[in-house]
Amino acid sequence: MVSANAANPVLRVPPADPAAAAAHFAASLAFHADVSDVAAALAADGDPGFVVLDSRSTESWDQGHVPGALHLPTALIPQQADRLLDRTVPVVTYCWGPGCNGATRAALALARSGFQVKEMLGGFEYWVREGFAYETWEGEERRAADPLTAPAEGADCGC
Repeated sequence: MVSANAANPVLRVPPADPAAAAAHFAASLAFHADVSDVAAALAADGDPGFVVLDSRSTESWDQGHVPGALHLPTALIPQQADRLLDRTVPVVTYCWGPGCNGATRAALALARSGFQVKEMLGGFEYWVREGFAYETWEGEERRAADPLTAPAEGADCGC
């Protein structure tokens, strides 16, 4: 006899038990931060408690980057991380966007070098798409938020 869920592509593999799911999602949050949370922490008064690191090339950095971020391409992390970063301060890495794993490679290099690290989900693409200001070699810029990625100005997404 075929299970009723066999034809359902979502439930063909059943969900994990709640305890395993809780462990998985808690672990995920230990490794990732989203763009909105990073922006909110940076906009708040005082020290956010972390540093943002752009792991892209200089040409990409010049096109635009998160204000206040440090620039350290992934390939240079082993040689320069200790000079630029404080091991007691967590690092949040980012690259272009969700189609790029550069931030993951940078986070791996930093973790292997003994740094506490999280990856910013969405990268620079979602920073811009959510309407946050960014810096270029010409100065500060901002685009209107994409309504498919962010709520209307001033609204809370409720996440």
